Amino acid sequence: MLKNLYSGVAGLALVASVAAAEDVEVLHWWTAGGEAAALNVLKDDLQGQGIGWVDMPVAGGGGEAAMTTLRARVTAGDAPTAVQMLGFDIKDWAAEDVLGNLNEVAEAEGWDKVVPEALQYFSKDDGNWIAAPVNVHSTNWVWISKSALDATGLDAPQSWEELIAVLDAMKANGITPLAHGGQAWQDATIFDAVVLSLGDDFYTASMIDLDPDALGGDTMVEAFERMAKLRSYVDDNFSGRDWNLASSMVINGEAGMQMMGDWAKGEFLRADMTPGEDFVCIRFPGTQGAVTFNSDQFVMFDVADGDAAQLAMAKAVMDPAFQSAFNVVKGSVPARTDVPNDAFDGCGKKGMADLAEAGSNGRLFGSMAHGHSVPASVKNAIYDVVTAHFNGEYDAATAAEELVNAVEFAQ
Repeated sequence: MLKNLYSGVAGLALVASVAAAEDVEVLHWWTAGGEAAALNVLKDDLQGQGIGWVDMPVAGGGGEAAMTTLRARVTAGDAPTAVQMLGFDIKDWAAEDVLGNLNEVAEAEGWDKVVPEALQYFSKDDGNWIAAPVNVHSTNWVWISKSALDATGLDAPQSWEELIAVLDAMKANGITPLAHGGQAWQDATIFDAVVLSLGDDFYTASMIDLDPDALGGDTMVEAFERMAKLRSYVDDNFSGRDWNLASSMVINGEAGMQMMGDWAKGEFLRADMTPGEDFVCIRFPGTQGAVTFNSDQFVMFDVADGDAAQLAMAKAVMDPAFQSAFNVVKGSVPARTDVPNDAFDGCGKKGMADLAEAGSNGRLFGSMAHGHSVPASVKNAIYDVVTAHFNGEYDAATAAEELVNAVEFAQ
């Protein structure tokens, strides 16, 4: 049975007063500049309530290292009080009966009415709220240097053919066309967008339903061929590069574009760059109107002391004013649908509008690359094949065959 974090607390007013003497130890992987700046918004909010923040950062943009650290902490009987978590990782931990029940604060704040159902799938377990979503990231973005694009004489690409034309022109102009970091989750982020660009039905069949015919068919071979084409625009030193360093290549004029989730925008903003003037944000060509998403959520573990501080933190995370302030800095959009877009820049407004459109049209898909379409075992199996192909170990046809085998073995 889920532990009830709210037991013994009469109401949220009492939570705030009790929490004043408590701390929250927060395990997270927000260590890049833009991410750290966004996290400070939450720290400051809690400190204003008298809640101490014990920081436990674990670097690694995909969160894998943080989950490894978390497993060791829980095994040792020393769980942190709050953990940044994604998608199916939340489901997995809920099944281990170590998480708290946030129902009473969720009911008091009306979370059911303002959090999209696609997010609630991960925020709840057996109908109970177990996590507070802080944002929605969409992953099928391309971030383009405005000056590099202008130098090509071409418009922002809307199709695969136009994308290749822009990349070729950037290459001819003597810069690295595509900034990329050679880490499995980054390879998979591009792969996610490439698969989606080949059709909603194809993405659903392959990345969500895991249909062997879709995983190994001609369309998947085409997806791998497109990945190989994109690889030809990446510099030779990409292996092991962190995502934010790839962003810096675009910011500094060394590269033309980056294919990355909207957390990248935080790096551009931190460099005092303005959307539309210094950089351009577009959906990956062929995916317009559709969104692949992940959502950072804070999960509260059952700990001996700290229930009230945890509840106060959950309440703070879901406060509309905080959701606006945090996501303006982070590059993501609010997890709540009732937050005004007034404070957001052009890319932020586009992100919010795209999310609403995709949600209403049935084109909002959990991202495979970021743990929101399949369990971790399957995700990691897909990672292995995608990265092996990207590094030249398989041709496209062999990669599709290996994908079928890897997914079957992982299930």
